[in-house]
Amino acid sequence: MIIDFHTHIFPDKVAAKAIPNLSSVIHLAPSMNGTIDGLKDSMDRGGIDVSVILPIVTNPHQFDSILRFAVHVNETCAEGTSPRLISLASVHPMADDYKEQLRLIKNEGFKGIKLHPNYQGLHFDDIRYMRVIDSASELGLSVLTHAGYDPYTPDEEFCSPDMILRVLNEVAPPKLILAHMGSNEHYDESELKLCGRHAYFDTAYSIMHMPEEQFVRMVHLHGADKILFGTDAPWTSQKECAERLLSFTGLSEEEKQMILSRNAEFLLGI
Repeated sequence: MIIDFHTHIFPDKVAAKAIPNLSSVIHLAPSMNGTIDGLKDSMDRGGIDVSVILPIVTNPHQFDSILRFAVHVNETCAEGTSPRLISLASVHPMADDYKEQLRLIKNEGFKGIKLHPNYQGLHFDDIRYMRVIDSASELGLSVLTHAGYDPYTPDEEFCSPDMILRVLNEVAPPKLILAHMGSNEHYDESELKLCGRHAYFDTAYSIMHMPEEQFVRMVHLHGADKILFGTDAPWTSQKECAERLLSFTGLSEEEKQMILSRNAEFLLGI
């Protein structure tokens, strides 16, 4: 089984505008159109069994509409007892009622939330993020955050390894997931400061852009039991990401299976 723990989609009408607009801003060509059907086609081509959807609430007023779409994904894409698409939810750290929102997310059956400091306009070690992460952790929710460089805000770092360390030291969330191997495009710093700390890394985007030798070394330093396969589709090809991971000779078959599915199965309860 292969579980892609890091993908993005939009409602069809939104995707038709959002994907081209985002592509022009971040200077990346998408691998698919950003819709439910587009993602399913991509999964078929890449041999992906389950994709985890990561919505982002970019301002507090978006919470209701984004939650409705996430609920829709989970209700309509559950195929028997084996869902093909699983959406997480999202909250904005500046929402006054974030605790009520998190309780609603938990009651709706979501397994976690996605945060994106660059798009939400707040540094990751801000007290408002720490409160959200602490409250989410108390409810048993996973917290996945973008980490490192993002082309949307090329001149400002919103989630650096040092910020992450402060959150780990002050909040100690049990199920924090750091996207992009801990710090996108700052892999040396992530390897030095974050490997071995109590957090998961996902491989989104990074799997196609970091040296194989460093990737394998970081897996061994951090532990294969704390790495989640992710692609960042539609911004990378699910097929190419899976093929690259499977090609790494420095990882055992056991380690590859942990990364590709077993760790995700544990966090998702499947």
